[in-house]
Amino acid sequence: MTVVSRPLYRALLVAGLVATIFTGGCKKKPIANTPPPPPPVEQPKPQPSVTLSANPSSINRGESSTLSWTSTNATQLSIAPGVGTVNAEGSTTVTPSDSTTYTITANGPGGTANATASVTVNVPPPPVQKAPEPDLNELFMREVRDAYFDFNKADIRPDAREAITKTADFLRNYPQIRVTIEGHCDERGSTEYNLVLGDRRASAVKQYLVSLGISADRISTVSFGKEKPFCTEHNETCWQQNRRGHFVRAQ
Repeated sequence: MTVVSRPLYRALLVAGLVATIFTGGCKKKPIANTPPPPPPVEQPKPQPSVTLSANPSSINRGESSTLSWTSTNATQLSIAPGVGTVNAEGSTTVTPSDSTTYTITANGPGGTANATASVTVNVPPPPVQKAPEPDLNELFMREVRDAYFDFNKADIRPDAREAITKTADFLRNYPQIRVTIEGHCDERGSTEYNLVLGDRRASAVKQYLVSLGISADRISTVSFGKEKPFCTEHNETCWQQNRRGHFVRAQ
């Protein structure tokens, strides 16, 4: 049996240990499974924005207003009604005939945005139709009142005062009108007597008008007595119609 010396044994042991370490260190390490990188996150596209204003916002028919607008992140803009495609910002003049709300639409990669502006159109009221000039002849016939008398008298009785007062109001409102007062009588009595009585009646009516402020130079008188009766029946009702101071518009 061969005996190995202790120093030699130690040298062999060290050599073997080194060889073992060297051999183990030369082996390839296994490659780990690395996951693929995530795909890049797509950033959201910016949303468009838009503003629209009208100045002035209230106009009269026939006048104009200016539309002004601004936008961001928009590739196409249009204004309705009546304007159409516009640039990203600007202004334009509109002349609506009626109150109108304008809408601007902005389109872009990020979507759509809208804005509105209203223009109020003030419509003038229709012209006031002037009332037609009154027909003075019709007014005269409607407003002027005859004065009636008692038999064989020329005194102004109460109902005649009221009638003459209304006639005076009309003449006061239309100072351009002149009148003739005709004195009339019923059929009783002579022609000569009734001509005188008719003249007294016409004069009495004239004087009452003058007392109410109507100028005497606007009034003339004439007597027809019983020659031009208004009624031809032979009774008191008819005779009363003939005893009058009758107004005629002087030309």
